[in-house]
Amino acid sequence: MSSEAAALASRATSVGGDLAQFDYALPPDRIAQEPAETRDAARLLVLDRRSGALQDTHVSDLGRFLRAGDCLVVNDTRVLPARLLGRIVGTERDVELLLLHPIGPAAEDWAALLRPARRCPAGTTVVLAEGAARATVTHREDLGQARVRLEGTGPVEAFLEAHGLPPLPPYIRRYRKPGGEDWARYQTVYARRPGAVAAPTAGLHFTAELLARLETRGVELHRVTLHVGPGTFRPVRAERVADHRVDAERFEVSETTAAAVSRARREGRRVVAVGTTTVRTLETVARPDGSVAPGAGWTDLTIVPGHAFRVVDALLTNFHLPRSSLLLLVSAFAGRERVLGAYAHAVAAGYRFYSYGDAMLIADGIGP
Repeated sequence: MSSEAAALASRATSVGGDLAQFDYALPPDRIAQEPAETRDAARLLVLDRRSGALQDTHVSDLGRFLRAGDCLVVNDTRVLPARLLGRIVGTERDVELLLLHPIGPAAEDWAALLRPARRCPAGTTVVLAEGAARATVTHREDLGQARVRLEGTGPVEAFLEAHGLPPLPPYIRRYRKPGGEDWARYQTVYARRPGAVAAPTAGLHFTAELLARLETRGVELHRVTLHVGPGTFRPVRAERVADHRVDAERFEVSETTAAAVSRARREGRRVVAVGTTTVRTLETVARPDGSVAPGAGWTDLTIVPGHAFRVVDALLTNFHLPRSSLLLLVSAFAGRERVLGAYAHAVAAGYRFYSYGDAMLIADGIGP
């Protein structure tokens, strides 16, 4: 084990190395199946990271807790309608493909998730779009992931726009039904760079009007990109927190955003991250002095309790699954006991959980 890994393991163990310590009870009826009537009508639980104080309010009131000069950073990835329904050639068996990202130089070769994977060994061909296209499994990997070769799709993004469905997570029971309002609502209003297979859900709460009000108050808005990958759907399998690693995801931080965030850090202004994906992106490119570097590539940065945050001062996030990598990240930022205490309050107060659920703002010194 490297010295860095050993230090991480020591810190994680000191604050709760057993994954079971990041479990909590959630009644099934708290899992949101539909988005709020309007995006910013969702409830907002405000957690003061310094005192542990809680406030119940709404996302539309977010401006009460942000200051002029705050640097609000969002993830502008755009979710691809990457879920395709098909049928295995020569059978009546249905199968779902979730296209993840292209592989190698050939535009028709893609990484994909298969459901159910047991029906699709290497060599299986799946008919798509009522026979207009096909996908052949060329290689099977673990956890339902595979490589497929597409035929007859033409440009893949255009094909997905015509025939794909929103890749809603499996705990939303409309997962196997065609889109409806999900075409618009499972997408942030500022999404512009296609490539994600899951939404950066904290950003779903913003309206154009809310963003305009925040900017009028002097809040700066800046963007990074992290294309959310299949790891979002996967539970943490390690029993020890220090053994967990997230899947790599593609990111990009522009020179403009890097300069703005670095300037905010130098001037003592807060960097407010919208969502765990934004946190991971900023912390990936963090320098030792808290400034950030522009860059692009793949990040597998795994943030667990004990992580020393260099950039992010405040976090807007949704309520996450028990034992999940996202809950580990939030606990790293605010402390396990305070986060689980806030979650217990949210359950008792009827907050809605997960992708279409309510939100939580965590920052220092935001008491009444």
